[in-house]
Formats: sequence, C-alpha cells, structure tokens
Amino acid sequence: MREASIARKTTETEIDVRIRLDGEGRCNVSTGIGFLDHMLEQLARHGLVDLDVAAKGDLHIDAHHTTEDTGIAVGQAVSAALGDRKGIRRYGHAYVPMDEALVRVALDLSNRPYLIWRVSLPAQKLGTMDTELFREWFQAFAQHAGATLHVECLYGANTHHIVEACFKALARALSAAMEIDPRRGSAVPSTKGSL
Repeated sequence: MREASIARKTTETEIDVRIRLDGEGRCNVSTGIGFLDHMLEQLARHGLVDLDVAAKGDLHIDAHHTTEDTGIAVGQAVSAALGDRKGIRRYGHAYVPMDEALVRVALDLSNRPYLIWRVSLPAQKLGTMDTELFREWFQAFAQHAGATLHVECLYGANTHHIVEACFKALARALSAAMEIDPRRGSAVPSTKGSL
C-alpha cells in the first residue's frame, strides 16, 4: 500500500495528514477554514486518494499559515507515499470545466518542484478566505510533493468555480501521474535512473 502519515508542528500550526494513494476518495478533513476543507475534499474524491487532515492554526491572525502549512504537509505526504517513484507514469494532465470556467493542470512528479500559476481570481474572498492564499497552497504543495506543476485558468468569471476547477484538475492530473504503469515494472521513469 502506498500510504504515508505526516505530522507538522510549528509555533503557528499543528497539522496531521494521512494519505493512501490507491484509495477510494474517502476524506476526513478539518482545517478550521471551510472553503479549504471543501477543496481538499475535491482533491481526495477526484484523485481517488484517501485523505485525512487535522489542522489547528493561528486563525485568529488570518488563514495564511494554516493554508500554506496544510499544502506543505499534504505535499510531504504525497512524496513520502510515492517513495522512490518507481513504476509510476510520472506525468499527468487534466482539463476541468466548471460552468463558465475552464482550468488546465499539467504536472510532472519529477522531484524538481516548480509552480506556474496563471490564474486570475476576480473576488478577493471566498467565504472568509483570502483568495490570494490558493496560490500559496499550490506553491507549498508543489514544493513538498516534488512536482513541477502548471495551473492555468483558460477562462472563467466566478471565483468559486475557478478555484474548485483548479483543485479538481490537480486531483485528476495527480491521479494519472501517480498511477503505476504495468509496462514500466519497477523502473524509475527517467533516463537518469532516479527522480
């Protein structure tokens, strides 16, 4: 079973994550930020990973630390569960439409983290959450999952639809990239011999 548990504790947050990559999309998430919980549920459901996240953070200040550190911990859990990344397809991409919005995500589980974020969000808040924090979550996730990650909103007008399409597209692309390729056997998908 490809699974991992991560515990991250700082003076600002305390986060526990458990992930099973070959799951059924089950999710048990509590970050104290309603919209972030909703997005992590999308990641689990559409990526077919089982995901538990329990986060406590300094929400009396704002949602920044909790959002970023949750991205870090989920990324670390994905990386740990992938192990040496032998046999995976490595690359994944997805287009996700959500009403008027269309988002494209392409990623490479290369262990060379990089984020391209071409997403304009019309509203500054979703619920109580500052929308600028979604880029922070994706940056933290890419960095700690070891993913080259390109996220682009091709068009859209509704901030909720755009952000939700970003998470759903990440889920679908990640699911494809993490999948074991039976033709590859236990080979690392790189001419370098390691990722």
